[in-house]
Amino acid sequence: MSNISDIIEVFIKELLEDASNQSVEIQRNELASYFKCSPSQINYVLTTRFSMDRGFIVESRRGGGGCIKIAQMDIEKDRYVEGLFIEIGNSINHLKGVQIIELLHQKGIISGREKEIMNAAISDRSIQSPFDIKNEVRANILKSMMLAVYRNE
Repeated sequence: MSNISDIIEVFIKELLEDASNQSVEIQRNELASYFKCSPSQINYVLTTRFSMDRGFIVESRRGGGGCIKIAQMDIEKDRYVEGLFIEIGNSINHLKGVQIIELLHQKGIISGREKEIMNAAISDRSIQSPFDIKNEVRANILKSMMLAVYRNE
């Protein structure tokens, strides 16, 4: 692990593992000081490594020096899948789609075979559309596959 973002991610995940309620509150400035980095580096890690599509909820609290609450999602599957639909929205890029599919697999919502099929379906090679609508087509395909898998459990 040579990257400061990786180190910060591991640190926060260890905090979450040790927490009894799978959530932690951190001070952005204190964490930045601890790792000798800028607060924007902490924001970057939170945005890219602790997003909803990766199974986390991040809440920024006003006041208190930049207090941030990070919680690992542990909610009913219905609400979880509904949240992913909101996260996908009307458009999604390939990387984010793959991350959502991986999360569905990790949570046991889809099988390994379904994961591979879904990844193939949302790949740029499979979507023969003009570039300006490719991410919209990908979002529709991903949501349709999620519905099909979810309904047939």
